[in-house]
Amino acid sequence: MKILIVAAMLLAAQDQPGPRPEDTEVWKPEPPVVTPGAYAPTPPPSDAIVLFDGRDLSQWASVKDGLSARWVLKGGVVTVAKGSGNIQTRRSFGSYQLHIEWRIPVGITGEGQKRGNSGVFLASTGDGDAGYELQILDSYRNRTYVNGQAGSIYKQFAPLANPMRPPGEWQSYDIAWTAPIFDAAGRVTRPAMVTAMLNGVLVQNHTVLKGPTQYIGQPSYKPHGPAPIKLQDHGDPSAPISFRNIWVRELE
Repeated sequence: MKILIVAAMLLAAQDQPGPRPEDTEVWKPEPPVVTPGAYAPTPPPSDAIVLFDGRDLSQWASVKDGLSARWVLKGGVVTVAKGSGNIQTRRSFGSYQLHIEWRIPVGITGEGQKRGNSGVFLASTGDGDAGYELQILDSYRNRTYVNGQAGSIYKQFAPLANPMRPPGEWQSYDIAWTAPIFDAAGRVTRPAMVTAMLNGVLVQNHTVLKGPTQYIGQPSYKPHGPAPIKLQDHGDPSAPISFRNIWVRELE
């Protein structure tokens, strides 16, 4: 009888579905749509480290092999070269202030997560998409799960508002990143925190992160030190997005 019971339990366990990406998608409530003010340039202050000024990609490397970044540099902007992989800064950072501008191309196609998808990984903790992601997406009249739209801490926290400009216009992030701190045993003594403005509108307000981004399942911390900033070459089929005017101020 015991053997039959154990066999039945094993069969029941096999019938249970494993974790799915959909399990951590949140669809409501949708953040209010806010029309941002007119774009104004934000040049780097005197103490900033300029990561990209439109002239070269010397501050960036391919995540795949550590060699030169292979994205397309033209006309003062850098555009994702689809399939070439993510790029990240050659320097590592602790806590910082970051400014970055990005543009969804005119005529973008697709919907949901398949429309202008990318991301800023505020600390890259490994290969691929390992790290803490602030989502980039065309969220102008493009519905998706709210913790996956532009301004979200991907798969963790929805933005407070949706202040996206239309495709073809430049969007800007201004971010304050507080890096996590770990003790000698690897325990979190200070979690990661993010304050972020999208087009001058507050979308994350001193948000305490649960850990690095996790596409399936729940996030959890693993100890790490200073880390590069990473930009994502996402595998969605839509046209590639572009970046410009990237600078950072180290805070600690």
